[in-house]
Amino acid sequence: MTDAIHRPPWVPVAGHRLRVVGVHFDAVRIEGALGETVADRLIEVTDGDAGPVVLEQAGFRWMYFLLRPGTVHGHAWLPGVQRFGLNAGNMRTVTYVGIPALDGNTFPLRWYSEPTPETPYVAPELLLTAVTAVRAAQADREEP
Repeated sequence: MTDAIHRPPWVPVAGHRLRVVGVHFDAVRIEGALGETVADRLIEVTDGDAGPVVLEQAGFRWMYFLLRPGTVHGHAWLPGVQRFGLNAGNMRTVTYVGIPALDGNTFPLRWYSEPTPETPYVAPELLLTAVTAVRAAQADREEP
């Protein structure tokens, strides 16, 4: 994380709030250890400025990568990666993502990587590269 303070209008001042996906951001969701490994890889390749990534600290420990609105459906994501954004083919589905404040009590959500003025959104190409690299490393470990 960087020390730059940048609070986009969709980030609450305190606590956490649900935000509609596709309005302020699109989202990619990855579960548990895979999500954390992908986030760590993304943070590493961006020198700590990966853009907004939210961790759900309870339950399945989902990791939400927040992308510029309208960008999630333009990429072929791998299995295990869920994408959320406005889709012209299915306007009946509305998805919400919990967004924590930048400080204070935000449980069960917390920022794994905060938005910054330089990186207000996760770059989908970098995220896809990180997911692909992590999946390839997993496959290499699983081969006998």
